[in-house]
Amino acid sequence: MCRILGVARQSFYRWLKCPDGTREKEDKKLLPEIKKIFIENREVYGPPRIAEALRKSNIPCGKQRVKRLMCEANIKPKRRTKYKKTTNFNA
Repeated sequence: MCRILGVARQSFYRWLKCPDGTREKEDKKLLPEIKKIFIENREVYGPPRIAEALRKSNIPCGKQRVKRLMCEANIKPKRRTKYKKTTNFNA
């Protein structure tokens, strides 16, 4: 079967032993931290700010990784509305 798929036998058996890669394991540990920071900051923080907060708490992570995990978990920050100045001329 390995010959047909073009995969080394060693790689196949390593995959059988541990189907989840190290990246998936780290992502599973990282997602609760991202959600915690996101909720603590009123669901306003986006990937750059969350990545910075993770780095401050000694968890190395880049903003692209945070962005990917947020998209997969369907976490979207609230957008700020711009201030619109209104004037009442009739008063």
